[in-house]
Amino acid sequence: MSAPASTSTRPYLIRALYEWCTDSGFTPYVAVLVDDNVRVPREYVKNGEIVLNISFDATSSLKLGNEFIEFKARFAGTPREILVPVANVIAIYARENGQGMAFPMSVPTDADSNAEDAQAPDKPAELGETNVVQLVHSDADGADAHDGPEPPKPPSGPRPMLKRVK
Repeated sequence: MSAPASTSTRPYLIRALYEWCTDSGFTPYVAVLVDDNVRVPREYVKNGEIVLNISFDATSSLKLGNEFIEFKARFAGTPREILVPVANVIAIYARENGQGMAFPMSVPTDADSNAEDAQAPDKPAELGETNVVQLVHSDADGADAHDGPEPPKPPSGPRPMLKRVK
């Protein structure tokens, strides 16, 4: 039995990991792929991505919906309204230990890929085949339980700080 159009699991996983982070006393961060559909302060976007602190203390009116993540936050003291399509979230993780989940990039539809091919002719044809997320289990003393490469670490260096708008 198959549903004609199944609902994405991404918003449910984002909400579950957000709840896990807050219940564990961690700070939930989301990494977002920025495009024209994302409403964030562009001055904080680096390499087409932005990392946002979505903790209770950093946000106001946070809504983790099925289509969008919406909240208000302050950037350098200026209140901003943030709107992120769930499809643009590429990872959610705890700032303190980097544990969380990365999501595969969305594969463009045929109409989108035709337009992109005209702009980027050297784009690899097998892009849609690389959408794999690998879960990594750790043993008790924090070492990885597999012999593959280490999972990516959260970005280091100065990060934009979000404060709760009251």
